[in-house]
Amino acid sequence: MLVIVTENAPPRLRGRLAVWLLEVRAGVYIGKVSAKVREMLWEQVEHGIENGNVVFAWKTNTESGYDFKTLGKNRRIPVDFDGLRLVSFLPEDKANVL
Repeated sequence: MLVIVTENAPPRLRGRLAVWLLEVRAGVYIGKVSAKVREMLWEQVEHGIENGNVVFAWKTNTESGYDFKTLGKNRRIPVDFDGLRLVSFLPEDKANVL
C-alpha cells in the first residue's frame, strides 16, 4: 500500500501520479505498487514538486508496519525515536526556514 499526500503540486506532477494511483481527494493518492514503481514515483515527485510539499508513506516490514519520507517546506518533520519514525512540529516562525 502506498499513500502520497501533496500540497501545492503542479498539475503535471498530479497527472503523473494519477496514472499509477487513485486520487481519492485533491492531492491524496493511494494504490498498491511494487517497490520499483514506488521508487520511480518518488523520483517523479522529487523532480516535479517545485514549491509544493509531499509526504510519501508505504507499508513495510518494520515495528510500526510503515515508513514514510517528506519533501518540501512543512512544519512537520520526521524524527527517529528509538527506531520508530515519528513526526515533530516546528514552531510556526521556523516552518519556512527549511
